[in-house]
Amino acid sequence: MAKGYLKVNVYSDSIANPVARAKVTVLKNGQIIKETTTNESGQTEVMTLDTVDESYSEEEQYEVRPYEIYDLVVEAIGLNPSRIEGVQILPGITSIQDVYLTSIDNNEGASTSEITPNTLWGDYSSNNLEESNLNEGIAPIVLKQVVVPTMITVHDGVPSNTNAPNYNVSFIDYIKNVASSEIYATWPSETIRANVLAIISFTLNRIYTEWYRSRGYDFTITSTTSYDQKYTRNGTIFEPIANIVDEIFNEYIRSGFRMEPLLAHYKSETSEEGYLSQWGSKNLGDQGYSALQILRYYYGNGINIYKADVTADYPYSFTTTLKEGDCSSEVYLLQNALNYIRGSYPGIPVINNPTGYFDSRTKEAVRTFQQVFSLKQTGEANEATWYKISYVLTAVKDLTESVYN
Repeated sequence: MAKGYLKVNVYSDSIANPVARAKVTVLKNGQIIKETTTNESGQTEVMTLDTVDESYSEEEQYEVRPYEIYDLVVEAIGLNPSRIEGVQILPGITSIQDVYLTSIDNNEGASTSEITPNTLWGDYSSNNLEESNLNEGIAPIVLKQVVVPTMITVHDGVPSNTNAPNYNVSFIDYIKNVASSEIYATWPSETIRANVLAIISFTLNRIYTEWYRSRGYDFTITSTTSYDQKYTRNGTIFEPIANIVDEIFNEYIRSGFRMEPLLAHYKSETSEEGYLSQWGSKNLGDQGYSALQILRYYYGNGINIYKADVTADYPYSFTTTLKEGDCSSEVYLLQNALNYIRGSYPGIPVINNPTGYFDSRTKEAVRTFQQVFSLKQTGEANEATWYKISYVLTAVKDLTESVYN
């Protein structure tokens, strides 16, 4: 029996508020498989679980689901319990499952959510990206530049469904969610990278052209495959995909002299011109194609990779990777940010008397932060780490201000 891995992160309403000593129960067919509790950072240990053989996610087939599914029940004192059904476990891969509990005071009661199947396994509508009812008589608004926002608003239904909820989601978490819902993390890293770039480009095109907002809608993008990309509320995130997204979240593709990010169409298996084949990209990755070569195979040789600016909503902009031995005002900002975040995450070592010198204590604080937030544990504050610190810092400050105001 193949093995996969699961780490659960438990929060109370916000990433700024991890829940220590939460009880996490893993079930299969109603039977308890594992029970554990979260540490001071709201995390469980990495649990080993049975799953299916990797071969099922290597070839397109419809006989055996290429991942195993489990259910989670999460309970904590003073918070409403949550049940998540269909947590996905791939062979040899660490699955990351975030769980957000709500306060008993808000009277919402226990919650249950179901993670729907990956698009390569489930039965979903084909992509009809430019429906005539959205096009008639309306020219898209185009922003002045391509910018990666902190947050986007996802409409969890077709555009016309006014009863469907809207969710405000971190841009980076949205890309991780879509990629984990659309492809398999067992695939070659260059295949994953190519698909992530297509997903980012598609999303940035919706943002750059104000596609929905210019038509009077109050959201950025939908969660439905017939219009956009599959976003799965409370979906399982896979570590290899998350690592790549953290590395390239502000990169995108465009074609020739066109300024807008490519509306990168893709399907599971297609010979349609201008569409990336997901299974085909996997086969190209197996043959040693790079991500750019895969993208050019489907979108043409005029495709290139570009880097977008990041919104000023982040309190600090990335300038350069900070590492042990560096001494600068940026290091001083980093040290103070980590000390502030430590108020919510006490497992991060305190940096006494920040001086702007990147010493061994700072390296350990960065490494611990990376471990807590499932980043590569280098001990260096690279771009992915810097923007995650910036994002968490904003959330912690918002929480602190709401408590004292």
